[in-house]
Amino acid sequence: MLLAARRRLVAVVAGLKRSTGLPSRDPQRERDVHRRAEAMARRLGVPPSTAARLLDLAIADACAQQGVTIDLRQGGRGDAAAMLVDMSPPPDLSRATPMLRLLPPPRRLAPLLRVVPARWQHTLLERAMARVLAAPLDEHALDFMAGRRLAIEVTDLGLRWVLTLHEGRLAVVDDAPEASVRGSATDLLLLASRLEDADTLFFQRTLVLTGDTELGLTARNLLDRLQWESVPLGLRIALNRGARLARAARDAHRHQA
Repeated sequence: MLLAARRRLVAVVAGLKRSTGLPSRDPQRERDVHRRAEAMARRLGVPPSTAARLLDLAIADACAQQGVTIDLRQGGRGDAAAMLVDMSPPPDLSRATPMLRLLPPPRRLAPLLRVVPARWQHTLLERAMARVLAAPLDEHALDFMAGRRLAIEVTDLGLRWVLTLHEGRLAVVDDAPEASVRGSATDLLLLASRLEDADTLFFQRTLVLTGDTELGLTARNLLDRLQWESVPLGLRIALNRGARLARAARDAHRHQA
C-alpha cells in the first residue's frame, strides 16, 4: 500500500520535473535520504544495510517510472555507484533559435539597468539571498562572512555587489571587496541554477575568482553543499528556466555570428 501511494506521488512529481526542465534525479538528495533512513534504522534497531537495500529498490522503482534505468548490481546506492542512463531529454529550444536571436544580449541591457537606483538593486538582492540561504543562515554556516567582503561582478551587465554578513544577514555594502567572483550573467545563472557546476565554469575561465582565494573558495564550497530542495520551489523553477533561456539565446547569437 505504501509503495502504491509512493508511485502515485512519483508520477505527479515526474510530470512537474518534465514541465519545469528539472533533472529526473538529484544524487545529493538521494544521499541525504539514505543517511536519514540509515540513522532512523539504527534508532529502531533495524540493520542499516537492510534499510539501504529497501530504499534502493524504492528509488529504482521511482526512476523506472521516469525513464531512468539503474543497475542495482553495480553497487545499489543511488549515487555514483549506480550505473545510470537518463532517458528523459532536456527541453528542446532549437526550434526557437530564430526567435531567440531577437533577444538582446545582456550587454545591451546594461544602460537600462544603470537607471535602476542602486538601493532598489541592493534590496532585491538582499531579499533573494535571505530566501535562498535561509537554512545556512539559521545554522550559522555563513558566520565566516562576518566582517569579510565578497563581490559578485556581472561583467556584461556592468553590475557589482559587495556582500558581507551583518547582524546575521547578508547585506550589500559600498566597501572595497577582499575577493571577487566575476562572470557573465548567463554563466552566473548557470551556476545559480546548478545547470553547470562551479568546477567546470572556473576551469573554463568563464567564471574568475580574484583576491582572497580562501574566502572565495569557502563561499563556493558552502554553496556546493547547499541543499537544493531547501531553495523555494518557485525560485528553483525561475532559475532553471531563466538559465536555460539565457544559454539558448547566447548559443543562438554565437551561431549567427
